[in-house]
Amino acid sequence: MDVEKLVIPHNPTIRERLDVLRVPLDVMPPEQLPNLIYELLSAREGKNIALLSVWDLLRARRNKEYRAFILRASLVIPISKSLVKGARFLTGREPVRYMPFDFVVNLLTILEERELTVYLLGGKLRVLKKAEKNIRQTFPRLQIVGRCAGSFKKQEEGTILEAIRKASPALLLVGKGVGGKEHWIARNDKNLPRGLRLWCSDLYAIFAEQKRHPSPPVFERGLEWIGFCLENPLRLLRFFSFIRYNLLLLLYRLFKKKGKQPAAPRP
Repeated sequence: MDVEKLVIPHNPTIRERLDVLRVPLDVMPPEQLPNLIYELLSAREGKNIALLSVWDLLRARRNKEYRAFILRASLVIPISKSLVKGARFLTGREPVRYMPFDFVVNLLTILEERELTVYLLGGKLRVLKKAEKNIRQTFPRLQIVGRCAGSFKKQEEGTILEAIRKASPALLLVGKGVGGKEHWIARNDKNLPRGLRLWCSDLYAIFAEQKRHPSPPVFERGLEWIGFCLENPLRLLRFFSFIRYNLLLLLYRLFKKKGKQPAAPRP
């Protein structure tokens, strides 16, 4: 990663971090995102970015390892409309919601402006190759310094980590197929070079034009879950988690008025 290509603003970007059911959520307007990304890249250690859905928030409340990952993330971006509504209900503030694919496109555009680098990790090899080709065509000044399919064996992990360290990308983009998903980033944090790390599950399939992302109107209405349920009907069971999420919001709102906080969930 060539730090000399970065233009670091004199005044640090002021971020507002909200507490939604004891899980952090950042307010990050699109116009402030470039400066923040350059600031994060100038740090001496790696910085993780998390794209958070309602189900991820509930997982962070019950899973110690995932909660630690979210708490340490330098940027936590809401991708669910229900998260935005929940933040407004509890705090009166409304964070900006991003479609995951659009957020990644914005991020790659920011990196391309300084001709920075990215390493692609995850997905099946055939899908990854097609995604890489399309990324190169869409972002010609972005430097792809390496790629590796996600279905690697445990004994190959050390070699892959060494390749990533040598490439020292500004962004490590991790997708489906990597064992542990976001946990892989957290578990290998000390073995990864400085730069940004981001997990986005279906990203490579979308870049390879094998899967479609929700249309802007559908996403704006918060109806993207319908398409996800059509792909996997078992997702309908998340309805019960959604009820739990709304009950938790109500409980926290009531306890807030009384000046108390409900007990933390058991890990």
